[in-house]
Amino acid sequence: MNRIDRLFGILVLLQSKKFVPAEKISEKFRISIRTVYRDVKALSESGIPISFEQYRGYFIVQGYFLPPVSFTMEEASAFLLMETMLPGFADKSIQKNFSAGLNKVKAVMRSQEKDQLENLTENIKMQVPERLYSDLEYMSALQTAISEKSIIEIQYSNNKEEISSRKLEPLGLIFYAFSWHLIGWCHLRLDYRDFKISNIKKLHNTGIGFTKSHHITMDEYMKLLPVKY
Repeated sequence: MNRIDRLFGILVLLQSKKFVPAEKISEKFRISIRTVYRDVKALSESGIPISFEQYRGYFIVQGYFLPPVSFTMEEASAFLLMETMLPGFADKSIQKNFSAGLNKVKAVMRSQEKDQLENLTENIKMQVPERLYSDLEYMSALQTAISEKSIIEIQYSNNKEEISSRKLEPLGLIFYAFSWHLIGWCHLRLDYRDFKISNIKKLHNTGIGFTKSHHITMDEYMKLLPVKY
């Protein structure tokens, strides 16, 4: 990767996150920390207001406007391929949001590239087992609750089809054993619990923040799973 492409890549990375540590940039672009410092300085000297916060990393100063990011044909094709896989690995809410985002990608592409994407759309198919399809629309709402650290209330059906009401602090989503699972701190059990999303009957985001100050990470929880994911 030449330096111009790398500088643009660093800029895109900074746009995509609130803070980016120098180590993260070094790892992603396979450059030394010293080179990271030089590249960030070059971006700053070009007029992009990049600042730094100790222990958190670099960030673009709030309020600075950057022009829309353009996409290569290869990047857009990758998005299109992922869209064909979504029916088997995401619910309707995620499919809807992904399709809306993909349409925005298409909107900034040239006419010839749009025609190529349409041709790809007609010639990429995926046969997904029926048991993987979902008519639910909870995953987008769960992502919002997880990111906001908001308590949710759910109606949940166990394997015996018994319905219970739960109040949870939703921590993350894990796909294993061909299903999406919500991991959360259950206020009823006072412990971490695993909820299969397809068994959630109702969901309400209370908008109330978490009451527990510290939680297990998803990496730590995955080590406790009873299956080889």
